[in-house]
Amino acid sequence: MTASLQVLTPDERTQIHERSLHILETVGMRCDSVEGRRILKGAGARVDEADGRVYFPPALVEEALEMAPREFALGGRRPGFSAVMNARRSTLCNDGQALLVYDYESGEFRQPTFDAWRDGIRLCDALDEYGALWSMIDPRGDDSIASFVDFQIDLLRNYSKNMPASITTPEQAPWLLESLEIVFGGRDEVRRLHPCTGGICPISPLIIEGPGIDMWLALRGYDMPAVIMPMPLMGATAPASLLATVLLANCEVLGPLTLMQAADPGAPVIYAPSMGTMDPRSGRYQDAAAHTALCVGVIEMARHYGLPVMGTGPVDDAFVPGTQWAYERMFSGLYAGLAWPDVLVWGGTAGGATVYGLEHLLLDAEMWRLVRKAHEGITVDDERWLDDVLARVGPGGNFIGEKSTRRQAHSGEWFFSQLGVHEPLEAWQAHGRRDILDEAHEKVREILAKHEPLPLGDDVERELAKLRARAPRRD
Repeated sequence: MTASLQVLTPDERTQIHERSLHILETVGMRCDSVEGRRILKGAGARVDEADGRVYFPPALVEEALEMAPREFALGGRRPGFSAVMNARRSTLCNDGQALLVYDYESGEFRQPTFDAWRDGIRLCDALDEYGALWSMIDPRGDDSIASFVDFQIDLLRNYSKNMPASITTPEQAPWLLESLEIVFGGRDEVRRLHPCTGGICPISPLIIEGPGIDMWLALRGYDMPAVIMPMPLMGATAPASLLATVLLANCEVLGPLTLMQAADPGAPVIYAPSMGTMDPRSGRYQDAAAHTALCVGVIEMARHYGLPVMGTGPVDDAFVPGTQWAYERMFSGLYAGLAWPDVLVWGGTAGGATVYGLEHLLLDAEMWRLVRKAHEGITVDDERWLDDVLARVGPGGNFIGEKSTRRQAHSGEWFFSQLGVHEPLEAWQAHGRRDILDEAHEKVREILAKHEPLPLGDDVERELAKLRARAPRRD
C-alpha cells in the first residue's frame, strides 16, 4: 500500500465545512469586483453595497460545490502530456514570483531578467517532474499589451506543458486567448486541452480581490481552470491557531468558488490555499517547515469535497541552498508530498519564495523523486513475495546473483539517485570532493545547452508575429 498521513479526521473536516458555511453566511466576504457582486446578488447572495460585503446562503455554497467539476486534465502542446486531476497522480509546479535571482557563479542576488526567466522555463520544460509552470520571476518592465504579448510568445516557444495565464490586467485577456487559439488550433481545442491555468488570490482575511476576479471573468468561456489560492498568515492575517487558519483558508476558497460557479456553471477550479505563519518574535513572515500541517489540512479539505487540489509544501527560511535550506525543504516536502495533492508547488526558490535559482529547480526535482518513492510505500503482489527464492537460497546464502534481483532492480523497487555522492570515500576524494550544488550547476548548464523546446511550427510563428505586430506599445 502507499504511504500517507492524516492531520484531520473525517468528523473534523465536516466541522470545518459547517463552520465555514456559518462564517460565509453571517460574516461574509468583501468582494471588490462590481461585476462579481452583481453576479452573486443575481445568484441569491445578500450584498451590502455600502461596504461591498457579500453574505452567502449555505444552499448557494453547497450548490456551487456540486457544480464544480471533479475530473479534468491539465494539458499542453507536448504530445502525450496530461496531468489528470483526481486520478491519484501528482506532479510538480515550480514556485513563482520571486523577487531576486541567485547567481551561483558570483554568489550574488540579482534583479530578474528575461534571460534568467527564459532559462528557468526551459529547464522546467526539460525536467519531467514539472508538469505545470508558474512564472518564477516577472522580468516585464510594464503591463502594456505589447510587453505582455512578447512575454506570452516567449513562454509558448520555450515551454510545452501546462502554462500560466500571466495576465496582469483584464485588457490583456483577449490577447492571451488569441495566442492560445493560434497555437492550439482554435477555441474548442483550448477548452478541451486546458493548456493554461488562471488564478486568483483572495486577500486574507475574507476579501475577494477585485482585479483578480475581473481578470478571471474576462477569460470566461474557455474552461480555463482557476487556481483559488488564498494566503492567510497565522497570527497576522489569520487567527493564531493552525485550525483557525485552515478554517479561514477554506472560507476563502468557498466564497470565490461560489462566485465562479454562479458566473460560469461548471467552470473548473483547483482548491489551492498557500499558508504560512508570522514569526511572533519579530512579526516577520516565517516559512516554518514545522507548520506544514497547514498545507496537509487544506489538501484533506479538498479531498473532503472531492475537488482537484494544488498543495504548497516545501518551505524554508534560508536564502541559498545549504544545510538549513535542504533539511527544511525535505522535511516539509515529505510531509506535504505524502498528502499527495494533484499538483504540488515545489521548485526553484529559497528564503520564503523570495529568491529563485536554476540550481534550486534541479535540487528540488531530486527531492521530489525521493518523496515520490516514499509515497509508493510497499507494493504487495505475487511477484514481490519471493518466498520461493528465499526457500531456494536458504540459510547463509545471498541473493545478488538471482534473476529476481536483476528483474526487481529494473522494476522500480530500488530508488536510484540522479544527484549527490553515491560512491566510496576514496572515489569522492579522487573526484575533487565535489559539492552537490556544484554538480547541480554543471547539470543545469548541460541541460540548457542540449534541450531544444518543441518548435511551434512556421505557420504558428507567422500568426504570432502578426499578433505581436498589432499589440499596442506604450508611448
